[in-house]
Amino acid sequence: METRTAEYRLSNEIRRNLESCILGKQSEIERLLTALLAGGHVLIEDVPGTGKTQLVKALARTIGGQFRRIQCNPDLLPSDITGVAIYHPKHETFLFRPGPVMANLVLVDEINRATTKTQSALLEAMEERRVTVDGDTYELPVPFTLIATQNPIEFDGTYTLPEAQLDRFMMKISLGYPDAATERQMIISPNATSPADQLESVVTAEGIASMMEDVRRVHLDNAVADYIIRVVRATRDHSGVQLGASPRAAISLTAAARANAYLQERDYVIPDDIKQLASCVLAHRIIMHTESRMNGLTAEDVVQAVIRETSVPVRMER
Repeated sequence: METRTAEYRLSNEIRRNLESCILGKQSEIERLLTALLAGGHVLIEDVPGTGKTQLVKALARTIGGQFRRIQCNPDLLPSDITGVAIYHPKHETFLFRPGPVMANLVLVDEINRATTKTQSALLEAMEERRVTVDGDTYELPVPFTLIATQNPIEFDGTYTLPEAQLDRFMMKISLGYPDAATERQMIISPNATSPADQLESVVTAEGIASMMEDVRRVHLDNAVADYIIRVVRATRDHSGVQLGASPRAAISLTAAARANAYLQERDYVIPDDIKQLASCVLAHRIIMHTESRMNGLTAEDVVQAVIRETSVPVRMER
C-alpha cells in the first residue's frame, strides 16, 4: 500500500510539473499521461502556435528519458528515422547507427509532411517496439512513446496519414486556444517563449516503466470488458459509418481505461473511464460515409451517440 501511495504521489508530481509549464490544459495533459502510462502513441492535431511542441518537450524533461525530435518534410527518408548500417573499413564490417526513433519519447513534428513511404517506416516501431534495418532487428527502449503533430489547416506539401497508421495511435487530441485569462498569464510570464526549458525531471524512464507495470495490473471486471466490446462494435453498426473501430481500438480503449483509473488513484476500471476516453481513442479510427460527412455528421458525433445508447453495467466485482 505504501508503494502504491508513493507512485500515486509521483503521478501527481508529473501532472503538476506539466501544468506549471502548459497553462490551462489540464484535460489534455491528463490524456497525454494516460497514453504514456498505457504504452500508447498520440497524434496531436491543431493549428500552429497552440503549444503542441512545448507540451511534448515538457513531458520529455519531466520523465527524464531519452528524447528525440524528427522534423518531417518531403525529403525525409525512412533511414533518417530508423537508422542505417554503415560500413567500417577498419573492422571490415557494418555498424548500425541508430536513428532518432531509438528513444523513450519521440516527437514526430508535422508528420503529414513526410511521404507515405517514410510514414510507413514508423509502423513497425509503433506496433512492435522494434525496427528492422538491412535484415537485422533492433529493440526499442522501454518505455517507448511516439507523439506526432499535424496541422489540420495547411494542405500544401502534405500527405494524408494512411488508415493503418492512424489505427496505431492510441489517441488523437487537440489543444485548442487558451482562454483570455490563461493567454494573459502566458504573455506576462518571463519564460513565455520556452517554458519547457525551465522544467526539472521528477521521474526516470525506469520509474515510468514501473508505473506502466502497475497500470497493467489494474483490475478490469468482466462486465466492464463487455461494455467496451459493445461500445466498439456499435461504431461498426452505425448507419452513418463506412468503417468502424477495429479490434486494436478495443485493446487501446482497455489499456487507456486502466491508465485513467490509475491516474485517478483507483486499482479498478469503471464505466466512466470508458466514457471519458471513448472519443479521443475511437473517433480518429472511424471512416464516415460520404453522405454522412456532407450532412455534417462527424465521427465524434457517432462515438457520443454510441456512448449515450449503450447500456452501462450496474454491478461489478472488485
